[in-house]
Amino acid sequence: MAEVLEDPQRYTKGKGKSEPREATETTPLLGAGSTHAGGDEEGLDLGNSSVARRRIWKILIFAFSFTLSLCLVVSLALVLLAYSYATRLFYISPDDVLANGLTFQGPDRVDVINATDGGLWIRLDARVGVDAGSIIGVNTDKDQGTLSDLWKSVGRLGVRILGSASASVATVNVYSDQALLASVSTQPMWLPITCNPPHDSSWLTPVSIPVFVRPTDNSSDLFQFVEGSWRRGAVSLRASAPEVAVLGGDGNGWRSMFTANFHNVETRLSLPIPPIPGLPEPGEDRPLPSFSQLVSVESFDISSTNNEIQLSARASVIDPAPPGFELTVPTLPFIVSLPIGNQDTYIPIAAAETEPFLLTHPNVTLFISGRALSLPSTAIEAVSSFASRYLSLQPNPISISSPLFPSLIINTEFPSPARKPKILRDVTIRHMKVKPYGTEFLASGEVFALIVLPRGMNFKMDVKQIMPDILVYDGDIDLLPPLGPLGNVPSRLPQPVPPHAFGHILPDDWLNATSVYNGTDEEGSIFSVSADIVDVPIQVIPGREKEFSNFVSKILFGSNGATAGLQGTVDVGVDIVGLPFHDGNGEDVGFQLKGLPLQGKVLIGKKA
Repeated sequence: MAEVLEDPQRYTKGKGKSEPREATETTPLLGAGSTHAGGDEEGLDLGNSSVARRRIWKILIFAFSFTLSLCLVVSLALVLLAYSYATRLFYISPDDVLANGLTFQGPDRVDVINATDGGLWIRLDARVGVDAGSIIGVNTDKDQGTLSDLWKSVGRLGVRILGSASASVATVNVYSDQALLASVSTQPMWLPITCNPPHDSSWLTPVSIPVFVRPTDNSSDLFQFVEGSWRRGAVSLRASAPEVAVLGGDGNGWRSMFTANFHNVETRLSLPIPPIPGLPEPGEDRPLPSFSQLVSVESFDISSTNNEIQLSARASVIDPAPPGFELTVPTLPFIVSLPIGNQDTYIPIAAAETEPFLLTHPNVTLFISGRALSLPSTAIEAVSSFASRYLSLQPNPISISSPLFPSLIINTEFPSPARKPKILRDVTIRHMKVKPYGTEFLASGEVFALIVLPRGMNFKMDVKQIMPDILVYDGDIDLLPPLGPLGNVPSRLPQPVPPHAFGHILPDDWLNATSVYNGTDEEGSIFSVSADIVDVPIQVIPGREKEFSNFVSKILFGSNGATAGLQGTVDVGVDIVGLPFHDGNGEDVGFQLKGLPLQGKVLIGKKA
């Protein structure tokens, strides 16, 4: 029987490569082998795929790194270029900054913080800005093309990155034409910088700057500057700084690496003086207004205690600042001094201080308080002259200084009252008797008067003595004007001698007096004063013997007596309670009110 051979593939399966099958549309690209056979082929294909992916990542990383590096290089170049523009700010001249870039408006407000060491610490509130784009030439120019502006934008970028600068100025000396007026010191100042600012002031940054101002020790230079400025109608100043240091940013951080130092920086400033309401217009060689035109004393009060004289006053000062300007001033102490005789020597008489105040328009009200100083006897003449001149409507020279500024002295005038006060009232001679003595007549009696001090003088005093200097008239003299000081020399009598005046009463020495305090009224303190006169000669005025004879006849033969008019002046020696004058021996002495006008009458004869 013939033997049937089996399919050869049955025995060779797994021992050799099988015949490849014909590929169809559904045949996988990588083939589908058995889990037991074909494993090496699959591993080879997976390895080739991983290598390809690594190559792609390398290409991408290289491209990214290159692009990033290029961007960084370009950015760094732009930044360096921008900073090259910004650093130009530190190498230009100060004149360019002051003329083209720095804008300062104000000060809008000034606060005086305190006064010490001969100067003032003040705080200035102002608005400031630096147009850096104009200084280094990178502001937008409409006349230039886009490419040029694109190049300038790099510079503007540098300015924006820098942002600000800090300036440190050791000391600024301020001069007039020649003389030093003041030295100014300040802390480092922060200055914002910008490009393409608008045309208005909205881009300026408010700043608050502490400043120490030390005025010159030569007060005459200051007054010459003020008077000269008023005559010209403008303030002209020159400011000089030995050194100015500028740092980028606020002076800290990496921006501070940009630095510059300028030496001997100088600038000039000229500002017109605006018209000030209530004062003549400055300029055209017009003189500076007097102190009385600037300051008026609205009210004052002088009161006494057992230990001191207390002072208070309210004054009005014309505000010279423009409307909207704010100024705050703390308490300021000052000393008032009076001249001794006609000399240039002054003696302090009062210490006072102002209350803190603000500027108000158009006038500033000042409230002042203080006390009288203990005075040596050498001040008697000065105080007496001051009081007498004040009561006679004459201005008084005074000197004002401050312990804060010992070298600054203001010589001015204390204003007189608006109208002449009537100090002596109801003047008469009680129980007056006239008796012959040789070729002349002697008068005796009791001089009586009321002393009414002017408004605000509410102190207490003790009238110790009086010295009358009186013309005697035949008849009433109510309608006659008052006389000035007469004196005991006939040639010093008023010329012509008033009608009906026939005698002159002037004692050889002071008359002892007593006084009683009667309180105060709507004016000032009131005192009743009396003094005895005993056998005081009535000097007959040359050429008036007939009038004198007629008057004596009325006394001797008239049934109603005779009315004698009294007119002249009186000097009063007083002690003011709380105001001791020390004579150097431990005793207090008083002072004198001289030339007080008096006018009164007395009835002499049987009816009296």
